Amino acid sequence: MTNTPLPEILRPKTLKDFVGQEDLVGKDKIIAKLLKSQDFFPSLIFWGPPGSGKTTLARIIAGALKKEFFEFSAVNTKVKEVEEIIKGVTNSPIIFLDEIHRFNKAQQDKLLPHVEKGQIILIGATTENPSFEVIAPLLSRCRVLILGQLSQKNLKKILDRALKFTKKKLNKDSLEFLLEASNGDARVMLNVLEIAANIHLGRVKAHSRGGITLQEIETALQKRQYTFDKRGEDYYNTISSYLKSMRASNVDSALYYLARMVAAGQDPLYIARRMVVFASEDVASPTALVVANAVFQACNTIGYPECQENLAAGTVYLATTKKDRSAYEAYMRALEDVKNYGNLPIPLKIRNPVTKLMGEIGYGKGYRQYNKESYLPEKLIGRKYYNKTKE
Repeated sequence: MTNTPLPEILRPKTLKDFVGQEDLVGKDKIIAKLLKSQDFFPSLIFWGPPGSGKTTLARIIAGALKKEFFEFSAVNTKVKEVEEIIKGVTNSPIIFLDEIHRFNKAQQDKLLPHVEKGQIILIGATTENPSFEVIAPLLSRCRVLILGQLSQKNLKKILDRALKFTKKKLNKDSLEFLLEASNGDARVMLNVLEIAANIHLGRVKAHSRGGITLQEIETALQKRQYTFDKRGEDYYNTISSYLKSMRASNVDSALYYLARMVAAGQDPLYIARRMVVFASEDVASPTALVVANAVFQACNTIGYPECQENLAAGTVYLATTKKDRSAYEAYMRALEDVKNYGNLPIPLKIRNPVTKLMGEIGYGKGYRQYNKESYLPEKLIGRKYYNKTKE
């Protein structure tokens, strides 16, 4: 019996055993080259999804460089703890900071001088886009390396090792389901396998022997892994894909991205607010705004799970109705002139002569209701902002 989790037991110790990220660790790739030279090793930011090997790669680098290695998680670490470690060591130790995006600007600032002076080799790991989450001065002193989601081929190789170690078997359906449901996350896959193996062990003691079943994998998994951090890049990619699908009148794509957001627990009011904006920006019919507002009110009143049906109905309407951005684009052109020219003088004839003096100096003079003439400031006479989309 051991309490050490299976992912930790099977964690590779060398690049030779590391699976995936061939663009970084393969022969003549950056990590392999840096470790081979050992003259200088830069601070790094590993950016990639969960379970893609960020922590493992940091430990392998420390072992290969024979450096002292200190591992922290920004979730439960204070900068002072890191600084205390730095004071007591020499020879540029490796400080691995998982979820570095959880450190705020002030905390990241305190790491900067240690990285700048070469007192430490910082390896930060993040699932978030470092362009947004890591301060520019620190980012400029680190090399950003992007780790991709593990392929099913990568996961299969890791799974084969795990099955050999645990002396367990999976039938074809169970294996394919586990690979698919893990969503590229090796840690999730190994944790699910370990739980399923224990469930299986209890069943075997009570019944007949056999391989781990699909039902046991499903029980261990409980729920598929949905990659959708509400602060991360995938958040913006998904909502952007949803809106672009509706704009292209691709109702199936729009419903798919809506389903992804709902399944990941996205706030329904956020989705509904985006629908309200979309109804004014992109749709020709004024009824669209009424529909979008009705969806928002329904979501606000009902909540999940029922309001997902309101979101779906609104999505289908907005995706299938005629698109027209002429009002939005006209306003943007007018706004650009406001930014460029500031508060240009309003023509006297459309100013209200609220006092006798104003009337005497020309306020309201020459104004006629319903005249089709330009009332723009003189500098903008002739400017056309709105061009109605032809039917």
